[in-house]
Amino acid sequence: MTVARAIEVQEATAAPEATEAADAPLDGFRIGVTSHRRSRDLIEALERRGASVLHAPALKIAPVQEDMVLIEDTRTIIAARPDICIATTAYGMRRWCEAADSFGIGEQLLEALSACRMFVRGPKARGAVRAAGLADVGISSDETTATLVDMLLAEGVRGKTVAVQLHGYTDVRQLERLRMSGATVLTVTPYRWVKPDGEDKLPRLIEAVVGGNLDVLTFTSAPAVDAMWSTAHEMGLYRSLIEALKGPVTVAAVGPVTAQPLVDAGLTPLIPDRYRMGALIRLVTEHLSLNHVRRLETTSATIELRGRCLRINGEVVDLAPAPLLLLRALLGAGGAVLSREALSDLLDLRGSVHALDMTVSRLRSSLPDGKLVETVVKRGYRLRA
Repeated sequence: MTVARAIEVQEATAAPEATEAADAPLDGFRIGVTSHRRSRDLIEALERRGASVLHAPALKIAPVQEDMVLIEDTRTIIAARPDICIATTAYGMRRWCEAADSFGIGEQLLEALSACRMFVRGPKARGAVRAAGLADVGISSDETTATLVDMLLAEGVRGKTVAVQLHGYTDVRQLERLRMSGATVLTVTPYRWVKPDGEDKLPRLIEAVVGGNLDVLTFTSAPAVDAMWSTAHEMGLYRSLIEALKGPVTVAAVGPVTAQPLVDAGLTPLIPDRYRMGALIRLVTEHLSLNHVRRLETTSATIELRGRCLRINGEVVDLAPAPLLLLRALLGAGGAVLSREALSDLLDLRGSVHALDMTVSRLRSSLPDGKLVETVVKRGYRLRA
């Protein structure tokens, strides 16, 4: 069952008294998707929950028919008859076996792997190994390659040949740990990343992040993060991109391996407890619902701000970016006074009194009662319920 279908089933069995907001908890939010493989599942699940999605695959997987390096590495592993094999991903194992079959060496590969001790990084990789008719003897407790290497080093690998199925983002340190402990390490990468078609999409996504026109940016592979960093450097926007991801735009990763280059850049991404796409979707939904929905009940109206969507008494009201940012700040202050200086800095008005007054005036004209935005003499502005 795909992630999209699983969520569809969950929604179909939801309580009948669920509110419209519960049915579309991401209504008003805009989310960036960088994945290529299985992107449709992710996009459909987010859109079904009400989100607007901006899709720009950072990388795509090279066609297996063109990957002669994969076949040569496979032949090397078959000839070496490894003592140990590490399987890191389910998709990688399936693609490895399929590629070997397509070149007429599938049976030889399975024979070589059945003669060695198989270790798997997680339950999904274990499922793929067993589906291929192989048996595993060990699994990582936290679904990381580092833990698997810890297990192997504890039992000793000196003089042994270890084959490692990589997953598109090579953890060089773990391979080096095996080599330094006396193992001969052979690697195979069943899927390689190449630039996608429509290369203008990623720059547009980066510009949307820098401009604060996204609420969340999602990643499902570490190479996609590296591709975005590289493109941002080429555009001269790397520092601006990092600053945006530290502030107005939340970044989310499907697991710690994907998150590592984000952490290395000084970011703190959302990471689900279970490293699955469905868990990522739930975490993003919970984060936005709990932290980025603002409501205000007044005597004249109910005001709700969800991402970039303003509703007054349930009706959508269009706001330009500057008044929208001002309203978000005032709602977030919960009735406290925000100084003119703070609001001017927030709106990047460089201290212009006239520009701030114009923004306040435009916001007031969009509300059912302009007096909701109260001027506090010599102090600033606040929302009055």
